[in-house]
Amino acid sequence: MVSRTIWTEKGCKMQRERLQNYVGNGAPVTPTFPAAEMERRITAIRLSMAEAKIDAALFTSYHNINYYSDFLYCYFGRRYGLVVDHQQMTSISAGIDGGQPWRRTYGGRNITYTDWQKDNWFHAVRQVIAGVKRLGIEFDHISLDTFALLRHEFPQVEFVDIAAIAMRQRMIKSASEIVHIEHMTRIADIGGAACAEAATVGTPEHEVALHSTATMVREIAKTWPGGELLDTWTWFQSGINTDGAHNPVTSRKIERGDILSLNCFPMVAGYYVALERTLFAGTPSDEHLRLWEFNCRVHDRGKALLVPGNRCSDIARELNEMYAAENLLQFRSFGYGHSFGVLCHYYGREAGLELREDCDTVLEPGMVVSMEPMITIPETLPGAGGYREHDILVVTEAGNRNITGFPYGPEHLILPG
Repeated sequence: MVSRTIWTEKGCKMQRERLQNYVGNGAPVTPTFPAAEMERRITAIRLSMAEAKIDAALFTSYHNINYYSDFLYCYFGRRYGLVVDHQQMTSISAGIDGGQPWRRTYGGRNITYTDWQKDNWFHAVRQVIAGVKRLGIEFDHISLDTFALLRHEFPQVEFVDIAAIAMRQRMIKSASEIVHIEHMTRIADIGGAACAEAATVGTPEHEVALHSTATMVREIAKTWPGGELLDTWTWFQSGINTDGAHNPVTSRKIERGDILSLNCFPMVAGYYVALERTLFAGTPSDEHLRLWEFNCRVHDRGKALLVPGNRCSDIARELNEMYAAENLLQFRSFGYGHSFGVLCHYYGREAGLELREDCDTVLEPGMVVSMEPMITIPETLPGAGGYREHDILVVTEAGNRNITGFPYGPEHLILPG
């Protein structure tokens, strides 16, 4: 351990270690993926690093640290890292986490720093980048403050972007990843069924969401006995609260005739999937029904377009034309879907694969993409509310495969009023 001498007011000398060693504290956990899958990822990023003449990469984001090491950190104001060079890989974690980062890090190399001195994280980084001249960092994640401190601590190092390279790698899923994601969409379907079960007139939104979330967490624990249970949740909205896809759950009680929206998000080992559905508490009005049915038709057409060779921007434009023909385009505000894998609404996502007018990425086999059309009608107009459907599909050589099974549309989700 490296220590620092601190003097108290009474002149007593205390030693404060800058690094701690939790390696061997407990046994490594059962990894999420086989060793061959983890080696595939590390080999791929090293090949890209060699092509770009990058000596080492310092990953700092939730998604990339998780993708390459199987360790998902808890931030709480502390920096984390994963250094990948051409020989080894080392996670860098805060002492508050004890041995958990080591137990989860693929390959078993970990350095733990303490909080006694503000620059201890940089001190830990220094232990594993000695001699590095060209260091890859995530330009889309590193803050200006951290970047300035890195340049101060390592003036001899040239910093280059590694985020775009890693994102392109994550956009194409392996067979192991797709199997993992399919388990999760099954669990999202279970969460959706729990929402529909609990969504009765007079029930508060939070009670519906809690029932759905608990149902999914229990199924995750059963499916992955050695996994970590964190960040699985359900958003459930009613009435006016449906106007935003990510509106938080409230205690509003479901009223007869309400438009409803369920949003189930199971997370396992840093991977997320989502299920969104429109529902009604009782018979919808004629205009609500018309809008709902039309949004389902857009959803159907959008799913049919998720095939190899189609360009994201072209898909968005075709669906825009459908809405425009019904004078509904002005009620849209975001893209039609995006890549799924290691992501979450807090951690980030693969922005290079989004169904938007300004994204020209061409779909390829192995991509996992959502189709999620949404329109929001203001409360001053007939049919007011937010209409959302959301499926996840795997792009295949022959077309696509829908791995979401929960039904949608008026024939399935008009609940007893």
